[in-house]
Amino acid sequence: MDIRFGLAGIPLSTNKDSIIEGLENINKLDLNALEIQLIRDIGESLENAEKVKSLAKKLDIDLYVHAPYYTNLAGEPDEVGKSMENLKWAGKVAQELGAGTVCINLGVYGENTKQDALDRVLENVKNLKEWYDENGITVKIGLEPSGNQKVFGSLDEILAICEKVPGTVPILNFANIHARENGRLKTKQDFQDIFDRTSEVTKSDTFYTQFSGVDHENGNKLIVRPIEKSELQFEHLGKCILEHEDYNVTIISSSPLLEHDAEHMKDVVNRLSKK
Repeated sequence: MDIRFGLAGIPLSTNKDSIIEGLENINKLDLNALEIQLIRDIGESLENAEKVKSLAKKLDIDLYVHAPYYTNLAGEPDEVGKSMENLKWAGKVAQELGAGTVCINLGVYGENTKQDALDRVLENVKNLKEWYDENGITVKIGLEPSGNQKVFGSLDEILAICEKVPGTVPILNFANIHARENGRLKTKQDFQDIFDRTSEVTKSDTFYTQFSGVDHENGNKLIVRPIEKSELQFEHLGKCILEHEDYNVTIISSSPLLEHDAEHMKDVVNRLSKK
């Protein structure tokens, strides 16, 4: 079993907007994963890619990249074209950094039926993966579920694409899944069901996850919360993971209390492991 904890962006306690300093602080916090946000952390990720890659390897910090958040692979050709260019660029950055996965959002339903949106997104993800392969980009494409009913990306839709496009993986954003499915993650078994549905498609016991608290209403995410101020209980997830010695799980804090909640989740898992 390998459980790694990290952050969606450099630590809030980092004095400068610096990935290098962020990696050093993550190491001091005894965390070991970083999801670089290409909205906030873009400058240094490009200018010092080799230095970032080398330091992350030295400190045993796994790197991931989140592509620019506004992407619509279900839209009209012009919009899809701009989104594809952003995702190609994100793949290049991820490759230069030695990241394992580039995480992407997929778009909105718009005037499409859900089936038409699925067909469009599937075709465009296939095209993106083909472009990655042709250009020597070996990072996996991570598909993130949405917490909003108007946005493409239920867990079932994500898994349907991953089943058909090799080299894609689900990003298990539990706050988004919880909100979209009307607060269904209430027990350890509820989390286990998500892992089971995922591994049935991926044929793998390696999972990339994101966690925060969340307020939701009518199947829609309203606001991201600190973990200890939310109904979504991390302890259920921790117990679920610890029951499986073959699981390898990365848990990324996307909470407003970024590093505080990453440390909190690690403390919970350590406490549970001693029971």
